[in-house]
Amino acid sequence: MKKLNLGCGRDIKKGWINLDIANLEGVDVVHDLNNLPLPFDDEEFDYIVCYDIFEHIFDYIPLLKELHRIVKKDSIIEIKVPHYTYSRAYADPTHVRYFSMELFDFFIQGASRSYYFDFSFSKIESIHLSFLESRVLFYNSWIEAFINKSKRHYLFYEKSFLSGLVPAENILVKLKK
Repeated sequence: MKKLNLGCGRDIKKGWINLDIANLEGVDVVHDLNNLPLPFDDEEFDYIVCYDIFEHIFDYIPLLKELHRIVKKDSIIEIKVPHYTYSRAYADPTHVRYFSMELFDFFIQGASRSYYFDFSFSKIESIHLSFLESRVLFYNSWIEAFINKSKRHYLFYEKSFLSGLVPAENILVKLKK
């Protein structure tokens, strides 16, 4: 199983190809993600992890399309991005965007707005919000469980007062090609 750790930084994963813009110890491929294409063949990877990457990319859609190109059919791309309610995300001057749960629907085959792009994933394998207990005024594990219970619940969360009262930290999504 060939796995890619995209934008790894110092999170070097043994047995993975670790790619980063910085030539750090353990990085296998040094590459700027704003310069496409990526130096990999079509359908080369069985699994791709992208943690804390897309918020740094001015136009992440070409990068997502490129990841779609290099991952095998029926394989997973796991993405972690900051939720738009996470106040610390705005403190990082290298962040250029923030995300909502609904955004990923645009990239799913047959979704109502998938016609915007010339690539799509077969489905969202899983998606959930994570919360920082110490930074949330009314954090309780049952609140997190309730919000992540279903799409209906997390859409209600994003469109109601709850997102201001209980801000999320990250979205973790797994897209299946």
